[in-house]
Amino acid sequence: MSKIFKSVLNLIPRPWLITLSYWVRPILALYYRGGTYIDPIDEKGFRKFLPYGYENPREGVLSPSTLSLERHRLLWLYLKNETNFFDAPLNVLHFAPEQAFHKRFKQLKNINYTTTDLNSPIADVKADICNLPFENEAYDVILCNHVLEHIPNDTKAMEELYRVLKPGGFGIFQIPQDLNREKTFEDNSITDKKERAKIFGQYDHVRIYGRDYFDKLRSIGFKVDEVDYTCNLNDEEINRYRLAKGEIIPVVSK
Repeated sequence: MSKIFKSVLNLIPRPWLITLSYWVRPILALYYRGGTYIDPIDEKGFRKFLPYGYENPREGVLSPSTLSLERHRLLWLYLKNETNFFDAPLNVLHFAPEQAFHKRFKQLKNINYTTTDLNSPIADVKADICNLPFENEAYDVILCNHVLEHIPNDTKAMEELYRVLKPGGFGIFQIPQDLNREKTFEDNSITDKKERAKIFGQYDHVRIYGRDYFDKLRSIGFKVDEVDYTCNLNDEEINRYRLAKGEIIPVVSK
């Protein structure tokens, strides 16, 4: 992805990008169709996946059809193969709903599906994750993926997630994580957007989570399973689905 193209994308408001992507996806899917790689979310095949990323783009990770990344496809496989998400009657709360999932989850007859976000044009409820308008213990499943790294007071956000999760329910709280880093890193003195993007991955990320992320969730009260679901797949499957080998899915329960 050229620097000029990335600069143009950065100037487009996110709601416009989301709307634009709905028009672009069918064109990309048709152009790149093939049989080398499979997107498990829609089960379509492609001759290649696209690069994605700002500072250091990752090659071959963006699905031409669903616009899913490695983490989305891994989560889909986990939900489909290891949980009752697609079968049981569940109240589901989904923060910052990803386009790869949104329409598909809305069509599921077994779940009562609520989406929430402060800014997303496709969210049902505009809400601050640190002050949610939902009742205690209201949801069987909470999906909150790549959200907490944007939240200055992530402790309060985690407390709210714990409050609205039902006993016996589960949540998946994926984050960008450096597993080589023991402690989470924050530095609010860095204010330049380019410098923040270089250090934190995106200018609007407020921290880089380390391995202590799991213990922080436990300190809130969650039981946490650090699931490496790629261990259930062989190398050929990991490559065919374009997954990140060793990526951890934080599965929490109450």
